[in-house]
Amino acid sequence: MSALTYRDAMRLAIQDAMRRDDRVFLMGEDVGRYGGCFAVSRGLLEEFGPERVRDTPMSESAFVGAGIGAALGGMRPIVEIMTVNFSLLALDQIMNNAATFLHMSGGVFNVPVVIRMATGGGRQVAAQHSHSLEGWYAHIPGIKVLAPATHEDARGMLWTALQDSDPVLIFEHSGLYNKKGELPADAGPVDIDKARVRRNGRDVTLIAYGAGVWQALDAAEALSPKGIESEVIDLRSLRPLDEAAFLESVRRTHRAVVIDEGWRSGGLSAEICARIQEKAFYDLDAPVQRVCSAEVPAPYAKHLEDASLPSAARIIACVEGMIRANA
Repeated sequence: MSALTYRDAMRLAIQDAMRRDDRVFLMGEDVGRYGGCFAVSRGLLEEFGPERVRDTPMSESAFVGAGIGAALGGMRPIVEIMTVNFSLLALDQIMNNAATFLHMSGGVFNVPVVIRMATGGGRQVAAQHSHSLEGWYAHIPGIKVLAPATHEDARGMLWTALQDSDPVLIFEHSGLYNKKGELPADAGPVDIDKARVRRNGRDVTLIAYGAGVWQALDAAEALSPKGIESEVIDLRSLRPLDEAAFLESVRRTHRAVVIDEGWRSGGLSAEICARIQEKAFYDLDAPVQRVCSAEVPAPYAKHLEDASLPSAARIIACVEGMIRANA
């Protein structure tokens, strides 16, 4: 086991992929000489050179489109969009091109492109740079949407995504980049289709992804001495959703709380709640609850931003209220 940050794990993933396959290259704003906005690509330019670590102009539509074209031409591009809010400038390329080429070509043209981007709030970068829009992308057929929470998934999901014949979007929560953890020496590719149980429990199922997984684990740890044992499900893949995993858990615990840093209205949490109500309604002892971000533009002031985001404290309060109401 070796200790490293989430950022280091992502760098190892890119480095490994580029060493394995000459068709793999990285492109995006400041990924080369600057080493990436979040320092994920630091050192890669020196190893692989400017042909395979390409700094792009500040035009998301242009360089995402170029990545799609490279994938259609047989390459395996990793396109880095600095933050999720900037991905909106490339939404036409992602939704109308990458996600539809296979269908529109009658099954002839696959688009094996991987698009990485930072997501999430909590860094005091205000309303235009604190979005959690992965739920929007999970709405689109034709792409896969991943949200690695652990160092192992940060290290292992990329290679599996590059092997996929369809577009894959990877959302890396910016609050995790500095998080330290351990990675097995033999860490390698992991599946990108299945959720994982991160903690076993009997009283309530906490369903989360990305940074929310760690909040759920903290909440579960705090609830345990109070006699409430929480099962924590890490979704890992947001499209497709591994609904079998969380439905099986809910059928055992009979309660569920969904943690989603996106906004509540029309969000990913609503979809998960709907699936539980549709397929496990008679197993529930209480209505499904949600812990989401406040429906406001992200505040700049730290105390206001903290109050607007999901937290372990909010999850604990939600679970305790659910248990009391059902006592």
